[in-house]
Amino acid sequence: MGSFARADFERKVIVMNDVKRWAYERKIYDCMKGLEKRQYDPIFAKDRDEARKIVMDMIPEGAKIAVGGSVTLNETGILDEIRSDKYNFIDRYNAKDFEDMLNKYREGYFADVFVSSTNAVTMDGQLVNIDCSGNRTSQIVFGPKKVIIVAGVNKIVENVEEGIKRAKSIAPMNARRLTHKTPCAADGNMRCSDCTVQPRVCNVTSICEGSTYFPKRISVVLVPEVLGY
Repeated sequence: MGSFARADFERKVIVMNDVKRWAYERKIYDCMKGLEKRQYDPIFAKDRDEARKIVMDMIPEGAKIAVGGSVTLNETGILDEIRSDKYNFIDRYNAKDFEDMLNKYREGYFADVFVSSTNAVTMDGQLVNIDCSGNRTSQIVFGPKKVIIVAGVNKIVENVEEGIKRAKSIAPMNARRLTHKTPCAADGNMRCSDCTVQPRVCNVTSICEGSTYFPKRISVVLVPEVLGY
């Protein structure tokens, strides 16, 4: 499923009359080459609906599923699909209290499948993420048997430095979305103050340089649309 042919890709591009769409697809194609070289499983999805279908086709019925906090999963409808009775979903969004939520995070390490987005993916195939608790960053790296990353073209950056910069730039929006009372979420300029408050959302930075130890464990579904933050 992760393979892609240049001829097939070029035919898709020729059909597209939208120059922006063409540019998005070319960017994704080049990024996929970097991901494949680093032993990820790169997959092209023509739109968010196809991305949802690709992801759900990869998950067997009855699988235990954990997810990372992600606007992309909501926007693609993947989270709604995962909530189906067909799966054993570790629903982090349905925790009774903070301790119950942490227990769900811990249970996620034993999931069959972990589904998430990423803060950034570099053109040469590295995943860059910044996390609050570290459950998302660490479960991408190790734990769940299979990891599926879904990312819009807006997540593609040139290099790791740009990836970290991008992740930091969207941290205030994530803090506000999660109602974390951080200075950046309250600041009208959305500027990082390198705070030390308890709900800081930038506690853990991870750079996943490849999937060579577990080849193809991490599938990266790339979509030529703007998705998430």
